[in-house]
Amino acid sequence: MNEQIITATVHGRYLVHPPAVSGPAPLLVGFHGYAEGAEIQLERLRAIPGSEDRLCVSIQALHPFYRRRDNHVVASWMTSQERDHAIADNIAYVNACLDAVISEWTIAPGAVFTGFSQGVAMAYRAAVHSSLTAAGVVAAGGDIPPELAPESLHRIQSALLIRGTADAWYTKEKLVEDERRLRSAGVEVASLEFTGGHEWSAEATAAAGQFMADRQRPTNSRAASDQSGK
Repeated sequence: MNEQIITATVHGRYLVHPPAVSGPAPLLVGFHGYAEGAEIQLERLRAIPGSEDRLCVSIQALHPFYRRRDNHVVASWMTSQERDHAIADNIAYVNACLDAVISEWTIAPGAVFTGFSQGVAMAYRAAVHSSLTAAGVVAAGGDIPPELAPESLHRIQSALLIRGTADAWYTKEKLVEDERRLRSAGVEVASLEFTGGHEWSAEATAAAGQFMADRQRPTNSRAASDQSGK
């Protein structure tokens, strides 16, 4: 068998919820988990305290499918097949979504990238590859993708790592390793473990709100001005 790879054009979707305040607002960007859609991550974003003052953007993965139990359309970010090509496709797609948002809205500094489960890897990738300065990453139930080197992770100012104590996927060992990698890259790290499993919990929502509030006015010297739209 002679396998060949070819580039194809596909279309994706993202959801935007405007801030309650007028004027420039920082971005709060979300990436859903496997077999979820953009709607559920947008709900999570809007439940975070302080999100009403942010422009919330939830990006849906490029690979939709029908969830077997109810025929609801959900999506997946990638599989192990042609992984490197999928990563490149996803990064280009997310950057196109963010560029479209920036062209339409006036963005303030302080972008925060959030992800749940499979979406955590995309939150990290978006934070290090987009044109925006990443004030923070909120990572719930997922680990840092292995391809991100310390010099890339250094673009992230701070990160909040969240896991349920009964989460068999995002284990304590993975959380500790993520803390080590981030701190080695000069990233400020906080972590939360709650009583529960592989889920985005009420504790995660509250912790994300406090994390954002602490970074609403970035003072770190690494915080360059975000690119603004019209």
